[in-house]
Amino acid sequence: QVQLVESGGGLVQPGGSLRLSCVVSGENLDLYTIGWFRQAPGKEREGVSCIGTNTYYADSVKGRFAISRDYAKNTVYLQMNSLKSEDTAVYYCAADGFTQYCAIVESPYHSWGQGTQVTVSS
Repeated sequence: QVQLVESGGGLVQPGGSLRLSCVVSGENLDLYTIGWFRQAPGKEREGVSCIGTNTYYADSVKGRFAISRDYAKNTVYLQMNSLKSEDTAVYYCAADGFTQYCAIVESPYHSWGQGTQVTVSS
């Protein structure tokens, strides 16, 4: 069974950068589409980005965030630049073993990490 562990969150000032990592274990990364989602306090979880045979970004992060993967390390990264206070949230990665063309809707994703906190504040 696939397992996912996120890391790389923390406190950063507005305009700063962070790189989140999602390590996939139990299966090879090339079997899965991976999505990043986030949940801010008092808000519903929302899709941020995903990578499969394509990549996709939410409008709110397009041009600032970049998703990538390293098959040798079984890891997916989310590089976050020009961070804003509204990016503050718990960030989750999730795996979809059935869909090759990714989308940032929750329903295809069946395995989730525990989340990592990102706080953007001065």
